[in-house]
Formats: sequence, structure tokens, C-alpha cells
Amino acid sequence: MQPNSFPWQSPLPCSNSLPATCTTGQSKVAAWLQDSEEMDRCAEDLAHCQSNLVELSKLLQNLEILQRTQSAPNFTDMQANCVDISKKDKRVTRRWRTKSVSKDTKIQLQVPFSATMSPVRLHSSNPNLCADIEFQTPPSHLTDPLESSTDYTKLQEEFCLIAQKVHSLLKSAFNSIAIEKEKLKQMVSEQDHSKGHGTQMARLRQSLSQALNQNAELRSRLNRIHSESIICDQVVSVNIIPSPDEAGEQIHVSLPLSQQVANESRLSMSESVSEFFDAQEVLLSASSSENEASDDESYISDVSDNISEDNTSVADNISRQILNGELTGGAFRNGRRTCLPAPCPDTSNINLWNILRNNIGKDLSKVSMPVELNEPLNTLQHLCEEMEYSELLDKASETDDPYERMVLVAAFAVSGYCSTYFRAGSKPFNPVLGETYECIREDKGFRFFSEQVSHHPPISACHCESKNFVFWQDIRWKNKFWGKSMEILPVGTLNVMLPKYGDYYVWNKVTTCIHNILSGRRWIEHYGEVTIRNTKSSVCICKLTFVKVNYWNSNVNEVQGAVMGQEGKVVHRLFGKWHEGLYCGVAPSAKCVWRPGSMPTNYELYYGFTRFAIELNELDPVLKDLLPPTDARFRPDQRFLEEGNLEAAAAEKQRVEELQRSRRRYMEENNLEHIPKFFNR
Repeated sequence: MQPNSFPWQSPLPCSNSLPATCTTGQSKVAAWLQDSEEMDRCAEDLAHCQSNLVELSKLLQNLEILQRTQSAPNFTDMQANCVDISKKDKRVTRRWRTKSVSKDTKIQLQVPFSATMSPVRLHSSNPNLCADIEFQTPPSHLTDPLESSTDYTKLQEEFCLIAQKVHSLLKSAFNSIAIEKEKLKQMVSEQDHSKGHGTQMARLRQSLSQALNQNAELRSRLNRIHSESIICDQVVSVNIIPSPDEAGEQIHVSLPLSQQVANESRLSMSESVSEFFDAQEVLLSASSSENEASDDESYISDVSDNISEDNTSVADNISRQILNGELTGGAFRNGRRTCLPAPCPDTSNINLWNILRNNIGKDLSKVSMPVELNEPLNTLQHLCEEMEYSELLDKASETDDPYERMVLVAAFAVSGYCSTYFRAGSKPFNPVLGETYECIREDKGFRFFSEQVSHHPPISACHCESKNFVFWQDIRWKNKFWGKSMEILPVGTLNVMLPKYGDYYVWNKVTTCIHNILSGRRWIEHYGEVTIRNTKSSVCICKLTFVKVNYWNSNVNEVQGAVMGQEGKVVHRLFGKWHEGLYCGVAPSAKCVWRPGSMPTNYELYYGFTRFAIELNELDPVLKDLLPPTDARFRPDQRFLEEGNLEAAAAEKQRVEELQRSRRRYMEENNLEHIPKFFNR
């Protein structure tokens, strides 16, 4: 019997009747029909079951014969009684025989499958049995009643055994059919959902393709950013002012830089520089003696004289390098240096515990530190370093969508922290009262100026402007030493205006903590909440969280945030790390909003400075005559440290700090108040 010929098995639909979208289901059904072991096993079991049923039928006939033989009268008595049987009895016998035959057939079809059931007993009084026997000779093995009883018992046992086999075979066949039924149901359900699965697979393929394309685009952008961070391909004009002997001649050259500033902006910047000459008294106390004043002026004049001696040769050399396309002395194509004059000193022999053990919980801004712990930049220059990625504000000034503008402003707020990642091993110089710093970056299109407007408490103010934005801030720093770490708590706000849209953004700074101050590898951490508001519009607000590292969260430098609308609904989600980049959206399809540039070669040996930080303290001979004496680049202690002269740097640092104390004492004794030169309260 074939597996597909069972009468209880419904015929399968032909392949022509299946829909066109079920080709996969058709192949599965075909494979099921060809390779199904369960159906083959079921057919084999049913074949054995059929042969056993035939054998059971024969055994049942033999049992019937034995039963009739045991219950029949003696052969001699049957012959004597056969003469008196009437025709009516014969008709009754025929009817009875017919019933018995039908009864035997019914018993044969309804064979019990349990061996515990009692054997079938036939009628014990059959008056017409002589009519059947008179034409037959009884077998010899049935003539003995004892032998007949033994054979009857054996046949019963054999019948029960075969019935058990039939039961087990039918049970196995039923289980096989049930298994195949479930398989068939599964195939039918797969055919029903094949269309939906096909659509889902198509969407997954499309999403994967988009992710791969975006990854390739990000890689190309990253490579382009790294290449542009080394060599810029834009153009700007730079005026190189020669020495006073050659004042009648002015060298004008073109440099490949990032932006070209108009001539009128250069003239306005040159005119505004003349105002800085009024701030010469920053390091001089009003009550200082003439000797102190002359000493203070001497170090400024010394620096100026040393530079002015080679002014002509330096200007000629720079112009010759630019015109010939040569890049010597570690200079960028924008004319700025790419490396510091000397690496940072070794601080392993400094015992900080002896210095800080009496100042736990105090403000460290009043504590004098060894010059080896400083870096050749001060706090005013650090404020300018936050403008390294000012192109984010330029891009925001060209974005019409207010939510996208908020995302770019948030990225600018995060980018101000990235330069601190490699700077945990040193601290900036504290500016003296009235000290200034100016930075005109024509390649970035902005002018920056900062001033130390207060000494106790220390407050620094800065102002930066370009044709696209205006940025300013005034920050007061509080330092707390806690034994193993030091916290820097900023107090103040940062402000950005985008004149094109009339936006005015305000936000705060987060807490900075330097870990492992006394021993181990120092590392820096920023944590807290930043809220960015547009005071001119309530369309959206941005909240950023600098996540603090704890026992349950081991992700360092993580930033999370969101740009929300008026009703508090999240419009853009922001995430990333403040030293790696900021992303907008949901991973893995998020868009990179900002990513820091590459670090210079051997940055670990040079205070961990970025390329932008290396340029901040460069004393350009072209601008030295235009800078005011109060500019931070003229500080001798900072300059000596940059050049690697630690003894001279320590001596000058002590001298500058003593001048600052003397000036403060004089102002307190005479009830004088310092008035900032370039900023109003």
C-alpha cells in the first residue's frame, strides 16, 4: 500500500493550483513527499497490520469451529435424532445458520484489541449441527475432547498475541499520521505567510544597504577630515608687516587657508588692535617703585627686542617659504607651527602630597604650584580653545530648521570639552589681573579677545565674533581638593547669538574632576546637566547629560541628550562621547554631527596639545608689534616653560606672582577697585 493511497488521507493540491508566490512552499512540500520517513514507516506498519488481520481472521474461524465442536452432542446421538427433524426445523435451521454466519462476520470485523477480553463463546445448543456433520468427516484432532481443549487454549493465546501486535501497529501508524499532519499544517502556514516574510526580508535588505552606504560615507568623510586637518586647500590673504626700517614696504602674499576674509575686515581688526596699547599696567602695581616698574617693563622689552632683531629676516624667510611652497620648521601651510619648541618636563619626582595635604577642601586657585605642573597656556587661552570647532556655529547660521540649529549649538557646547581628554597631567597658568589674550583667526573667520576681570574671585571674560555669530562668556572657577581628586566647579553662562535668525542661546558648564591626583595615572571626567535655551524663541530646548562614572555605569565620557519641542516631545535624540563625537538619531542609523580632528604626532610628549592648542601661544613676529603688552604671549614664565627652561620659568613665575600680591595690597590699602579695560560688569 502506497503512502498516498490511504482512504483517510485527503488528496494534496497539485502544484498548478498553488499561488505564484508559494514557490518556496511548493519545494518544501515536494521534498516532504519524497523524503518523509514517517510516511514510509506508517505504510510499512499498516502492511504488517493487514497481514496480521488476515491471520486473525483465520484464527477466529478455527476458534469458531473448536467452540462448536466442544459444545456439540455425540456423533451417534446426532445420527439417531436426524431422522425426526421436520422441514419446519430445517427452515428454522437455515434461518439460524444465516444469523450465525452474519454474526460470525460481525465478530470478525469487530475484533477486540485487548488481550484481557474473554474469548467469544458460541451458542452451546445447536440442534442442526448434525446436518453439517453428516456430510463431513470430523478431523482426527477434534475427536478427543482433551486435545480439543488444549488446542482451543493455544489458539486463544495466539489470537491475543496477534491482536496486541495489530493494536501496537495501528497506534504507531496513528502517531506517524499525526506527525505528518503537523508538518503539513506548518507548510501550509508558511505558504500563507510567505508573502509577508518576503516583504520583511526586502525591507531588511534595504535597511542593510542603507547602513552600508552610510558607513562608507562616514569613512570617506573621516578620511577627508583627517587629510584636511593636515593640509588645508583654501585661500586667505595675510599681510606681513616688516621691521620699522622697511615700514615703507608691505609684503602681501596669498596663503592656502580655510576662509578668505574681506579687506575691510582686516582693516577694522588692525584698527581695533591699536586700542590694546592702553593696557600696559596689568603687571604693575600703582604703588610699585620705579625699580619694580622697570623690572617689569624689562622682561617685556627683552622679549620684544629679541624678536625685533630678527624681524626682517623672519618676515623675508616666511614670505620666501610661502611663495616657493616650502614648509620648513614644522609650519603648516597657513604659516602656523605644528610642534612646540620643547617637550613637557618629567614630573615624577614632585611630591604633591607635601603641597596639598594642608589644603584639603580649600580653593586651590590661591595655592602656588610648581611650574612643572603647568602647561604653557593660561586660562584665557583655554577659553579661546573652546572655539576650535567654530564651524559648527557657522553651519548653524545657515540652517533654517530651528531644531537642526539647536542640534549644532549642542554639538558646539560638547566640542569645548574634547581638548581636555589628554590634558589631565597639567594645569594652565592663572592669569594675573588685567591680563589679556587676543586671537584673530582669518582661516576660521573670527576674532577673539579675553581679559581677566577679577582676581579674587578669579573671573575670566571673553568675546568672539564673526560675520555669522557672536559668542561670549564670563566664568568663575572654584577648585576643591578632596585628597585623591580635584573638582573644578564653573560658575557662569555661555552665550551665542545668530544674527541671521535673531537667536540667542544660553547654557551652563558642567563639573570637571581630575582623578588620581597623588598617585596612578591621572584622568579627567566631566559630569552634570547642560540646558540650552533660546531666549528669543520657545520653539525648542535641548538638555544634555554628561554621565558620571559609577559602579553601575562603566561607560566613561558618555553624553546623552535630546532636543524637545514646546510640548516636551523629543524631536532629536543625541548621544556620543565628548572626546569622540556626537550623533543625532538612533543607532545604528544615527547621523554624525561632530567629530574631533586627529591629534598631532607625539602629542603625549607635548602636554597632550591638539593642533589648535599648539598655535595659541605662538608669538608671531608679524603680530608682535600689534599685540598689547598685557597679552598672555608676553608672559616670561609661560614662554620659558614652553621652551623647556624650567629654572627661568620658576623664577619668573615667582616674580609675577609677587608683583600681583603687591598690587593687590596697594589697592586694598587705598580702597581702589580694578576697572576692566575691555569689559563692563
